[in-house]
Amino acid sequence: MLLLAGPRFLVRGTLRVVTATVQAVESLPRIAAALEDVRATLHHVERLAAYIAQEVPELVYQLEQLREDDVSRESPRTG
Repeated sequence: MLLLAGPRFLVRGTLRVVTATVQAVESLPRIAAALEDVRATLHHVERLAAYIAQEVPELVYQLEQLREDDVSRESPRTG
């Protein structure tokens, strides 16, 4: 009886390995598609970051102009 237990465990282990390998191979296209989506998203984020980096100096300049205009419009306070 003990002599048959060894081959059974070997067959079960082999089947588990084969099943896991087949599942891993079948999931490769989904993994590749997900990685492509991540790459496209990162590319879009990179483009947005570049746009923001170009626009921030202009926004700062415009805010400074608004602040200067606001300060020049204030009338001096008299006591």
